[in-house]
Amino acid sequence: MPALPDRPLGLAHFTCIAVPPVDLVRLAARTGYAAIGLRLYPAFPGAPVYDVAAGSPAFRAVRQALRDEGVRLHDIEFVTIGEDFAPASLAGILEAAAGLGARALSVCGDDPDRPRLVARFAELCDLAAGYGMGVDLECMAWRRVASLPDAVRVVEAAGRPNGGVLVDALHLARTGGTVADLRAVPAGLIRSAQLCDAPARAPGSMEAIIHEARAGRLPPGEGALPLSALLAVLPATAALSVEVPMTGALAAEPHVRANLAAARRLLAA
Repeated sequence: MPALPDRPLGLAHFTCIAVPPVDLVRLAARTGYAAIGLRLYPAFPGAPVYDVAAGSPAFRAVRQALRDEGVRLHDIEFVTIGEDFAPASLAGILEAAAGLGARALSVCGDDPDRPRLVARFAELCDLAAGYGMGVDLECMAWRRVASLPDAVRVVEAAGRPNGGVLVDALHLARTGGTVADLRAVPAGLIRSAQLCDAPARAPGSMEAIIHEARAGRLPPGEGALPLSALLAVLPATAALSVEVPMTGALAAEPHVRANLAAARRLLAA
């Protein structure tokens, strides 16, 4: 595994969600990212999403761009496991993702029925395993799975070898998570981590916390989150990516370049 300053970094699609998949691949290659994520499932009603069905012209174009540019597709996102979620409905998306080389599907848990949530997470893991992919569960303050320890409990209860957790620096902080919580996660369960920054003080309402997550993040190292301590305890095998959604008038390329530079400075420190 490369030393920390040389770790390959991925570009989460949410960082510049308006950039279509083929352009995202080329943007990542041009700016120095080793991998990307793709938003192939709507994170919430009305959220941007891209269709790259297996065998379609869009699929072939993305696959060729990944090959031409030497960029990997790490994960696809973002699925909410809610009350009405049916894992089988994702078969087509998983087929396309696997054909593009994706290694993971990122999800959150929002079903109030815990046994059903665990069962559906397990079923989704089984489905993804058939495509050679893992499933990474992320905690969020406004979801039912609202802490890192709770995400770990769901993954352990499901008992699937390809089930893991995704640690997002902002969500970890806003759900009261600590570096001690990271240390307590069983070896091998943290598969992915997303870097960003923010002020130390959390917004005063859940609505404001949601807004911060979607439009108020800072480049890594430019806020007050304990990112150095987080990086020090993350597994060396965890895939790192940058997730800082664009706001304002800055164009996509300078935005993703600035965030990569910030992440590199953080890793080098």
